[in-house]
Amino acid sequence: MDSLFDATPNTKSILGAARGVGFPTLIDEHYSSGLTSRPALGNTPSFQTPPTTANELNHLDSISFVLISGGTGGNALCTAFPKTCYVLPVSDNGGSSSDIIRVLGGPSIGDIRSRLVRLIPSAPPSSPWEAIRTLLAYRLPPHDSSRQARGEWRDIVEGRSILWNGIPTDRKETIRGFLVYFESELLKRAHKNLTFVNGSIGNYVFAAAQGFFRSLSSAIFFFSSITNSQANMVTIAVELEDGERIVGQCDISHPVAQIPAINLVAEGKKDYKPLSSRIHRMFYINTYGIEIHPSSNPESLSSLRTSNVLVYSCGSLWTSIIPCLALRGVAREIAGSVSLRAKILLLNVENNRETTGYSAVDCIQAIARTLNSQYQPQPISLGNASTLVTDLVYLRGAIISVDVGEIMALGVRCTEVIPEEYSGLPGFTADTMKAQSRRF
Repeated sequence: MDSLFDATPNTKSILGAARGVGFPTLIDEHYSSGLTSRPALGNTPSFQTPPTTANELNHLDSISFVLISGGTGGNALCTAFPKTCYVLPVSDNGGSSSDIIRVLGGPSIGDIRSRLVRLIPSAPPSSPWEAIRTLLAYRLPPHDSSRQARGEWRDIVEGRSILWNGIPTDRKETIRGFLVYFESELLKRAHKNLTFVNGSIGNYVFAAAQGFFRSLSSAIFFFSSITNSQANMVTIAVELEDGERIVGQCDISHPVAQIPAINLVAEGKKDYKPLSSRIHRMFYINTYGIEIHPSSNPESLSSLRTSNVLVYSCGSLWTSIIPCLALRGVAREIAGSVSLRAKILLLNVENNRETTGYSAVDCIQAIARTLNSQYQPQPISLGNASTLVTDLVYLRGAIISVDVGEIMALGVRCTEVIPEEYSGLPGFTADTMKAQSRRF
């Protein structure tokens, strides 16, 4: 299937797909508004994570958040914010998603599937929900041969695998029905020879639902229903400073190389080949390669109008964060919201292929430049970046350069977080962010 169109009226999001592209999606948990105070601009504080008290948990419950993130970058923070609207792009076309797109077409669904699995409510190990989570999060072994992977897939699709243990019969047969549908679609395209090596069972279920319903939003509704997670929905390309254009998150972030025979191997994000020059801008294109200027999901705009804290989460800047910002209406809501008391950028600990050589200032400016893109009805003055970013939070031990003086001159507060014990590079955790939330 080469394209999808949402059958639901009154939605301004564009639903569609071409190989290597995807669309911003809203995954929303029910929440209500509450107002919080804003700390004054001053010297750069350092912040160490203290224990969380009952009173502080009650305070956290009164704050509503909007978290803009990619799949992997934001997953570790999902449990940090009780009342949160998650906004993420559907632009991950690597790994299992890449092979599904190659054979079946359609938009990438890896990030959505990953986030929905993360949002399955916590349950005891013996619970059916935990068994469903285990199945949908399962990947076929990456080092098996194609024949071995197909053998394990056969056990799963025919209902013999131990992964089905603990899943009620009604849900088992519903999920298995979509896996059977997925296989039937593969048989129609047997000449494309999908490899099941490192394949995600959750991706297969989601791709089948998407193909069956011919609607990405319907697939999200179905996936949410069988997992008890809560959820509610155009293609990305970048133009480099030297004029080169690259289409698709995978080719921008971690290109996929065609290996002899059928396997697809993605270049690791840490072992990347640098871009020929820096990214100048990100934009959307349709299936014909024509640039388009889509509107944001109305519910995501509404969340910006009513929430207290906006978080630009850690993750790939140009393919996870900026795709959610380069949409009509987003800049105006971020700059003009009367409820947003803080707009926080969580700085990555290191750069990747998209941001080689970037400093913290470069990251802030990329966000501000995107929100002032030429197709915004009324560009917002960048005289003071704090209309779009009020706070930069970064980890001690991170590699990306932070010039505190230059950042504070933009009107942006800086907070250095002392991470808990770690090996290698530090990383943001849910506990760290809960502690940070006390400041707002």
